[in-house]
This record gives sequence, C-alpha cells and structure tokens, in this order.
Amino acid sequence: MRLYLTALNPTDAVLEGFLPAADALGLPITVLTDRPGEWPSGVPVRHCAVRDAAAVVAATAAEPPAALLSNSDHLQEATAVAAGKLGLPGKDPEAARRCKDKAAMRRALAAVELDPVRVVTVDPDAAPTVPDDLFPAVVKPRDGVASEDVYLVADRRELAARVAAIRRRRADVALVVEEYLAGELRTYDTLGDGVSLAVLGGWRTGLGPPPTFTETSLDWSPPPPAHDTRLRALLGALVVGFGACHAEYVVSGDRVRLIEVNDRLIGDRMDLILADLLGVPLFAHVIRLHLGEPLAALDVPDPVALDRHARVEYVCADRSGRLAAAPGSVDTVRDGVRLSCRPLREVGRLAEHTGTNRDYLAVSHGIGPDPNTVRAALTAFRNELRWTIT
Repeated sequence: MRLYLTALNPTDAVLEGFLPAADALGLPITVLTDRPGEWPSGVPVRHCAVRDAAAVVAATAAEPPAALLSNSDHLQEATAVAAGKLGLPGKDPEAARRCKDKAAMRRALAAVELDPVRVVTVDPDAAPTVPDDLFPAVVKPRDGVASEDVYLVADRRELAARVAAIRRRRADVALVVEEYLAGELRTYDTLGDGVSLAVLGGWRTGLGPPPTFTETSLDWSPPPPAHDTRLRALLGALVVGFGACHAEYVVSGDRVRLIEVNDRLIGDRMDLILADLLGVPLFAHVIRLHLGEPLAALDVPDPVALDRHARVEYVCADRSGRLAAAPGSVDTVRDGVRLSCRPLREVGRLAEHTGTNRDYLAVSHGIGPDPNTVRAALTAFRNELRWTIT
C-alpha cells in the first residue's frame, strides 16, 4: 500500500515535510505531478495530469493506494474527487471547490446569512460594473493564490486601471471585486477528521504598504475563544473540516470577517516553522488523517498553553533584478532564541518585482521564551545578513 501525493512544482512542504514524514511512518510514497522534470533526482515522481481526477485514479492502479492527498491550492478539488472514487478518506470536493473559488465562498456564506460580504464577479471578457458605494474595494483573481494581482482600489478609475493591467498579463483570468475588510489580519490553522476539528494555532500578520497585500511578518497569536467559535461556524458552513486548513481573517472591533480559506497547510515555510514551534510531527498528522485515523489519535497540543513565542519575517525584493548574493541557510542561537534563515529564491535568478509573496527572497524566524526577546534577537540576526539585487 502506497501514499500518493499530487503536486505541481516542488515545494518545501513536500520535500522537507511530507516525504520525510511518510518515510518515518514506513509508508512508500509517490508524487504525482505534471512537471516531473522540475523535481530533484531521488524524489519518487510519476507523470500525471494531476488536474484531472480520472488521470489521478488511473495513476494509482499499479499499486493500491493507502491514502491520497495534496497540499496544493490548485489540486484540492481534483484530488478530493479522485480519493472519493478510490474509496479513500479525503476532503469534500464541493468544499474544496468553494475554497478555491472566492466568489463561490462568498455566495455560500451569504446563503446561510453568515458573514455576508458584497462581491461582484468580473468575467474575462467583461468590463467591471461596480456600484459606487462598494469602494474602497479589493480586486483579485477569483481563483488566485499568494496575493498575486490583489489590489486595493479607491474608485472606478483605479479599478479600471488595475483590471487592464492584470488582463495584459493574464487575459483569461476571472476577477472578483469585493468590499475592503479593514482590521487586524490573522490566521486560523486547523486539523480535522471530518467530525472533529482541532486548532493548531494562529498568527498575527503584518502587511507591506497598500495597494498590495504582501505578508511581511507573522507573530504567534492563537485565536481567542470568541474568534474560534465564530470561525468554526464559518468553516462548518463551507463544509471544511477534513485534513489541514489555513484560513485568513480580519478582526474589526469585535467582529470576525473571513478573508479566504486555503484547504491545506499554511505555506511559505510557515508549516515547517509551525511544526517546530508546536513540537509535533505535523506532516505525519496530516498523512494519518488521510489514512483514516481519527483526530483523537493524534497528539495536538493546546496552542494557548504553549510556553514559547515565534516571529517570522520575510525578506522581500524591493525592485526587479537579479539576485546576485544571498546568505543561504543559517541557523544559530542568541539569548535563548533559536534563529533560522532559509532562502526562497536562488542566487542568479532574474525576477520582476510584483508586490506579492512572489517577491520573497528568504524567510527568517525566531523561537524563544517571549515576544520581546524573540523580536530583539531576530532583528539583530537580520541586520547581520545581506541580500544584493543587481
């Protein structure tokens, strides 16, 4: 019996998370991907049209699957459909579709009168028709990821300019324009077996300057009980509750407003950092859920009781160009804080400045006894490192 994992390009979550976790569980693994040439040698990959559920099912025929999962936003629905056809535990396909389709998510919540958010869908060949009282608004791809092509717009003129610019790059993209939800941005990270849900924790997110929404830092901040209660209701309405889930929300006064739901682990190496912070085999937990084990069989600590703090900071390119020099991987300890830096872009690569998470050069983080100690140690650590763009 074999674990099959669907993926597109190689990611740290798969290479450093799921592959070692499967090995620790004694479970053979095959990565199904439509880009086998991009994966490192030694990774067990098999070519597959992974956006097609029937192709995924066919790719598992040679050796019976014990489990099938994905950590890609783009592949959750197809993988869920394939798991259902194979009789394996998996996500609800309609829920996976709603998480990817931001307009569908808003419609589902509005239908049950939970957190209604005004939203207008703009088809690829249509001009945006948005009422004046919707502004300020956010325009973004209906199926987008990584804050790519997400902009705050103040009026019709700014909206038209942003839509035109996005379509010059991506002519076939469907967009949504929704009301801007102001407030403190936070995350809500969970594991579930389809019956029970456990909160892994949450982060308070720092953003770069508008009009883009680039995440620049995250501070450990588990959701308080009032947030947890509300978010469980929202995820329940979306029928999200199996495997890993990462949601983003804002707090405006005493109101919790859902931004988006990603039906997978938190990304950009945050999953690896979260596993380290909690001290649990997080990736193995996800695999075990897809093997059919109940949530109660997993060791999921109470995040509120954790006696440690973590802060994460992203190093972002401030202009287009070639990354000429970077520090690479660094690990050290200072004042009782474990500090790490990991590259997210290879030296020599030429890249455009996008104002999104695609601009990340590296991620640094610290885990230590309290917020002030961690922040001070991480600042000193960052000040010793240099990145050069030419």
